[in-house]
Amino acid sequence: MSRLAIISDLHVDINGFFEKELSVLATVLRENGVNQLHLAGDIANKVTRALEVVTFFEAAGFPTSFNWGNHEMADLEEEEIENYHNPAFLNFQERPLTKNKVILGYNGWYDYLFAIDYDLKKIAKLKQLYWYDRMITRSHSDPFVDADLCQRLKQVLDRLQVEGKEVILATHFVPKKEFIVYQTDPKYQRWNELNAFLGSGELGELLDRYENLSHCVFGHTHRRFSDLTIGKTVYSCRPFGYYFEWELTREFVFINQLVTEYAPMKLRGILRRYQEEFEKYKQEHLATEFRRGMTIIDY
Repeated sequence: MSRLAIISDLHVDINGFFEKELSVLATVLRENGVNQLHLAGDIANKVTRALEVVTFFEAAGFPTSFNWGNHEMADLEEEEIENYHNPAFLNFQERPLTKNKVILGYNGWYDYLFAIDYDLKKIAKLKQLYWYDRMITRSHSDPFVDADLCQRLKQVLDRLQVEGKEVILATHFVPKKEFIVYQTDPKYQRWNELNAFLGSGELGELLDRYENLSHCVFGHTHRRFSDLTIGKTVYSCRPFGYYFEWELTREFVFINQLVTEYAPMKLRGILRRYQEEFEKYKQEHLATEFRRGMTIIDY
């Protein structure tokens, strides 16, 4: 038996990961018998840094592939986003795992269908005000781009279905509404609006057509969910996320009674004040956090 690990949202620059931390992850992969590694976007903000991570794991003995997330896209020219020239880059391309099973990479995008209020002008304005992706160059509207990408993906999935291949799809953006959180508290309504940029309802409808799609693994939410089977496909969403969102961070602030309410976006200042203590706790528990923030599939 062989094992494929898929990890999204490592954010090595924001998390301050270098060789020491990546070596911890490599050890976790070995302990879990992982033979192949795929990084499903948001490896880093800078492409050069992301490629260094890919090279690190290749050198550590793990055949490694990747697709882009939105954070790398901001560092790329538009033509490079979908057609980056690197042998490890999987976008609309597959890599064989066995004779009849492949991993297929797909960057993905979003169509605003996960927004509560589908108002194209309002959402586009919101993106320019609040969302990281305003720095990404696209020649067309987001729904247009997403529809075009889904059509290209359909052609690949159709071919693999004809070829009788079982497909594990690794992408960055959310394909199913079941993985979108809608807030009921009025003070968090802005997050409901920002759900427009988390994924593609059209992608989810497309994937429903394929009985040979055994798994779909994605991230971007910075929330982890239990696996969900829809039709014959297992959907997995366990992004690694930012250091102030980790479960180990939550444990640290509560164990040390630093907060009474868990609010990740407010933790950065607290963690800076207790940097030495947090660093020690992180070193002790980082391996466990890595185990929580990945998906492993036997093949």
